[in-house]
Amino acid sequence: MPTGRLVAFSDGVIAVIITIMVLELKTPLGDDLAALRPLLPTLLNYVLSFLFIAIYWNNHHHLLHTASRVTASIMWANFHLLFWLSLVPFVTAWIDEYHGSPLPTASYGVILLMAAISYQLLQTAIVAAHGRESKLAQALGNDWKGKLSLACYISATALSFVNLWLPNVLYFLVAMMWIVPDRRLERAVVAGGRARE
Repeated sequence: MPTGRLVAFSDGVIAVIITIMVLELKTPLGDDLAALRPLLPTLLNYVLSFLFIAIYWNNHHHLLHTASRVTASIMWANFHLLFWLSLVPFVTAWIDEYHGSPLPTASYGVILLMAAISYQLLQTAIVAAHGRESKLAQALGNDWKGKLSLACYISATALSFVNLWLPNVLYFLVAMMWIVPDRRLERAVVAGGRARE
């Protein structure tokens, strides 16, 4: 199967995830800036979750464009990723409902950890389908950012039961680390485009 159908489906799912998150936002109980103050933690949590979804969409877009065909293992790895991303609105709403509770904050870390693992499994499936000499395999290298992200998510999950600020700092740092799209994938997509010309 060509990649276009998988890309279109994934884009639709990610658009629904973002829509669900924004629908969870509540309007302020007033028309002045003071009415926004109690909603500030909710808005910041929304911004962070939106940022993670946007980062995944951006890198996922480049990742799927390194594939020339879709196999069953790529499809299932992609569904695995979409499953974990679809839980981001749920855990975001849970944190909003119970500010200051360690379990929702730790659960956020678990969801992000599982999304990161499933993204790596998708990369592995694409490399397996296209070979060790493929542009993606060459572009990935040792993937230090991916490994550091996993370590941060594991640490943040554990730290949620000690201090609620530290996990949020780690989540933010991971987002900042990935806010610029993965240059390795961008180069692989450009190189793949030149090869097809």
